[in-house]
Amino acid sequence: MGELTELPSNFIYDIIDEELASGVNKRVQTRFPPEPNGYLHIGHAKAICIDFATAEKYGGICNLRFDDTNPSKEDVEYVDAIKDDIRWLGFKWDKCFYASDYFDFIYDCALKLIKKGRAFVCDLTADEIREYRGTLTEPGRDSPYKNRSIEENLDLFGRMTAGEFPDGTRVLRAKIDMSSPNINMRDPVIYRILHMSHHQTGDKWCVYPMYDFAHPLSDACERVTYSLCSLEFENHRPLYNWFVDEIGFDEPPRQIEFARLNLNYSITSKRKCLDMIERKIVNGWDDPRMVTLCGMRRRGYPAKAIRDFIERVGVAKAYSVVDYGLLESCVRDELNVSSPRAMAVLKPLKVIISNYPEGKTEEIPVEFHPDRPELGTRKVTFSREIYVERDDFMAEPIKKYFRLFPGNEVRLKGAYFITCDSYETDEFGEVSCLHCTYDPASYGGVSPDGRKVRGTLHWVGATDFVPADVLLYDRLFNVEDPGDDYEEHFNGESLVKLEGCMLEGSLRGMKPGDVYQFMRLGYFCADKESTAEKLIINRTVALNSSW
Repeated sequence: MGELTELPSNFIYDIIDEELASGVNKRVQTRFPPEPNGYLHIGHAKAICIDFATAEKYGGICNLRFDDTNPSKEDVEYVDAIKDDIRWLGFKWDKCFYASDYFDFIYDCALKLIKKGRAFVCDLTADEIREYRGTLTEPGRDSPYKNRSIEENLDLFGRMTAGEFPDGTRVLRAKIDMSSPNINMRDPVIYRILHMSHHQTGDKWCVYPMYDFAHPLSDACERVTYSLCSLEFENHRPLYNWFVDEIGFDEPPRQIEFARLNLNYSITSKRKCLDMIERKIVNGWDDPRMVTLCGMRRRGYPAKAIRDFIERVGVAKAYSVVDYGLLESCVRDELNVSSPRAMAVLKPLKVIISNYPEGKTEEIPVEFHPDRPELGTRKVTFSREIYVERDDFMAEPIKKYFRLFPGNEVRLKGAYFITCDSYETDEFGEVSCLHCTYDPASYGGVSPDGRKVRGTLHWVGATDFVPADVLLYDRLFNVEDPGDDYEEHFNGESLVKLEGCMLEGSLRGMKPGDVYQFMRLGYFCADKESTAEKLIINRTVALNSSW
């Protein structure tokens, strides 16, 4: 698992410690069980870290299992993407399974329940089943088909399996308790008819098990000892245990729930994410504004920062909302250590250094990282004409403005001191060029006589730069909880495209996925669509939060 940091002690570990000490369990086995109906997001990252870290802590194993019980929503595309995301996070599963691997076994379990008188074929429609189920304050009513004989139920279920009936005409239900205060226990559906090809089993089946039925049986068949899941499944635990107990296993798995990860200023609902994609609000699952793992990876978030974030959030039972700023802080902390430095000018303003010899250029060595000398240095080309950020000049400076303005001296990073003498404007009155002079004795940005210069600017030489388009990404929503009316809270500044940006010449070979700190601007990553001929750069995160 690479540099995975063990999660701090938590209530899950306390339970496991107690059961191992008492002999209830002698080993630890977990699993990460995503449904392949979408891409993983930051919430899944928490589940992945908990599942894999728990197994590693106790010397156990963690399997990957795709809960592919609903072929109408699942696709091999999602299977492949999920595997890629888990590997990127730094985890390696012991074995990879599919719930569909157990379809024969699950089907036999359904037959066992029917023969025990614990399951029946029901002819009620989906709407009628909901009506009969009752409410949180009113008990449900028994289906009129609940007392069918075992023989009739076996016959009907066999005919369902043989494809005699259309979709939605019959289901197999567990026979539990329609007066239970837990609605999940009110004779839940465990099999439905679905004439649809499956990405693993093809056309072998036209009946498919429901998640609540397949999940515990898959855990038990796989010999999982601890089924770790988010708190939304807490009310499903009695049903989970009921199925395991009714079928009977030597080593029954134990379900333990933890609070899911809720991140403000974002949406993780697959339904809502898909809606935003289809309506072109975002540009696909890997849009860098999305909190999908592929989106964050494309934006330049390091996997180590994601794991650090999960560790800081911790494992608890209580519902809470985590601030997006904590995630960004983890990204900054990691990139500050790992990413080399470079210079880029996003809104270029030409500077002519009038006393610098025409036609002369010099290569100035600049360190890649101030705290990592092992990364060495790079060379940037200085010349009579350079470019600085447009925001680094003010014709009429405000108080305590230490950058360029007429008469002021600044330091160019790694190069020289320059003083602004005058400026030109274009036909629209916009500043188009600065005229400056430099101090040859200040090479390396070092004061030759001890005079203090307050401002230090980044720059790019006019004779050696790489053109690029830079995409400034920010949070997708401008309120903490977008809710169901999320489109109304869309942040119109979540994507700003800057064309005509200039990067220092050493970045000419920048490849997709490469991350640099652009001095004074933030951390930036070459996009997957970036090429040698056309650099497209994503802002990963600014140096400081604007929120």
